Amino acid sequence: MNLPETFQEKMKVLLKEEYNDYITCYDEPRYYGLRVNTKKITEEEFQKICPFPIRPIPWIENGFYYDGEKDYPAKHPYYFAGLYYLQEPSAMTPANRLPVEPGERVLDLCAAPGGKATELGAKLKGRGLLVANDISSSRAKGLLKNIELFGIGNVLVTSEEPGNLTAHFPEYFDKILIDAPCSGEGMFRKDKKMVKAWEEHGPEYFSRIQRNIITQAASMLRPGGMLLYSTCTFDRRENEDIIAHLLEEYPEFRIMDMESYEGFTPGLSEEAADGEERHLEKTVRIFPHKMHGEGHYLALVKKGEGVPLLKEKVGEKRGKEQKLPDELKEFLQKIKIDLSGGRLDIRGEKVYYMPEGIPDLKGVRFLRTGLLLGELKKNRFEPSQALAMCLSKEDYPFTLDLPAKDERVIRYLKGETIDLDDVVSSKEKGWYLFCVDGYPLGWGKLAEGTLKNKYLPGWRWH
Repeated sequence: MNLPETFQEKMKVLLKEEYNDYITCYDEPRYYGLRVNTKKITEEEFQKICPFPIRPIPWIENGFYYDGEKDYPAKHPYYFAGLYYLQEPSAMTPANRLPVEPGERVLDLCAAPGGKATELGAKLKGRGLLVANDISSSRAKGLLKNIELFGIGNVLVTSEEPGNLTAHFPEYFDKILIDAPCSGEGMFRKDKKMVKAWEEHGPEYFSRIQRNIITQAASMLRPGGMLLYSTCTFDRRENEDIIAHLLEEYPEFRIMDMESYEGFTPGLSEEAADGEERHLEKTVRIFPHKMHGEGHYLALVKKGEGVPLLKEKVGEKRGKEQKLPDELKEFLQKIKIDLSGGRLDIRGEKVYYMPEGIPDLKGVRFLRTGLLLGELKKNRFEPSQALAMCLSKEDYPFTLDLPAKDERVIRYLKGETIDLDDVVSSKEKGWYLFCVDGYPLGWGKLAEGTLKNKYLPGWRWH
């Protein structure tokens, strides 16, 4: 592979005697990974049903390698059921190492396409709030799909400049993840096009963006909260220097230890101008010649202790209780998930279940607030694809469950009408939750043993 000469010279200085090992790794095949959605299935359960060979990624408890040259996990019904996300192994590390607890408020500031946001959402286990933001509205649409596919409903998906969020979320979040836009040096082996992009916009260009992003994020973190900063590059200007800049601007921050792994390399240490140790060696570098993954950098920092803001006193917007149409009440009575707390919100025809503690969002560009339950149409209620993905088979009384090997599963995913005479014991008409091996895929309307397909057109199997 032809690497830019200036990049090679820089890596020789950085890696010293390890440089040859690093260059040699470009001749090795890249590694493919998938991350299990623990909101829907445990790692052990997934290993039992996985239809292709996998082996554990040793530093990610719900991560597995698969053979990307032979197997195609994105072309299996389990992928459409949201049981896993395809993600480069090293890229799983940031969301894994940010210690998120159910009930917290979490921000993924540069979230598209959703690899890290979906893991953060799974960690919340349906409680608290995930705000997933991406400046690109087109990329944010893909982000929303992946979040809904994973069955994450306690979410706010926004498409904003990070600086435009600070006024709405001052010291609001318990945890923040910044997977910052970067020069991508760590991905050269995975994607050769990154080399040309690096030549057009290198570390100096991205470091200016990163400095702004991290200081803006710092103002949205509550006292005592944690922020994890990551890149997929090797340049110090985009890594340790960004953390040093944060510590200069916000002296109350300190670098925290992360759970280690034998392939992790300490960050490059540095003394501050006043002689104070910054402990940048607590940050982590991942090199492809030391681990079975691509290049990455991670730093976990904590904001100085203070009295955490009381959750009910951050200017959150509380809606009035709305009178529910009979057709909506009738449908919701069948669902076993908790939709209490006066958080149902009807906007036009659409019905949402809102997360707790969302502030006033006037002026914020957003694609989704909360879980879209469905739409009200001429005295009937049509449940949404997002709701189907949030449910388990046990959460709804009328289900149709087929094994993955049944050809009707693929036909359903393609949007076709399905004959289910051999499956349906009763002839009761109405909405049915269509499942594969017990995991929901979407809705259909049953009549006389035939399922009228309601699978979301934009998600269909091609």
